Amino acid sequence: MYSKAEMQQLKKDFWIAFAQEYPRKWLLYDTKIKDFSFKFYADNKKVAVMLDIEMKDDEKRIAYFEKLESLNTVLAEDYLDDAVFWHDLVLENGKTISRVCVERYGMGLTNKNQWPEIFAFFAEKMQAFELFFYEFEDFIQDI
Repeated sequence: MYSKAEMQQLKKDFWIAFAQEYPRKWLLYDTKIKDFSFKFYADNKKVAVMLDIEMKDDEKRIAYFEKLESLNTVLAEDYLDDAVFWHDLVLENGKTISRVCVERYGMGLTNKNQWPEIFAFFAEKMQAFELFFYEFEDFIQDI
């Protein structure tokens, strides 16, 4: 078991190693849509690449989510066949968001032997997400 300080250092080392292995600028928050962002996630049990829609205005959040949902078939057939859609996901802090994500369980940042596989997963899935977004950006942004 790791102490809090050890875990913080491990997380820092993990993200530095990822950035060194894949030194490119990812889209992430640069979608030009407020509260609509791509994220990498890693803990002890799973890793994920996510698109979070976090608008405070539920109608706007749902409108963006429904746009993405309408592209579900093309997303699955051409980009990410394992994407999962969460219409109303309640976070630990009580905030409700919408999310499209690709997750892999049984992997975690505490196992350094898995880091290369995690990094490859991140790169493959985020690149696919980005290509999808760039292809349909005008349609998605038109709310």
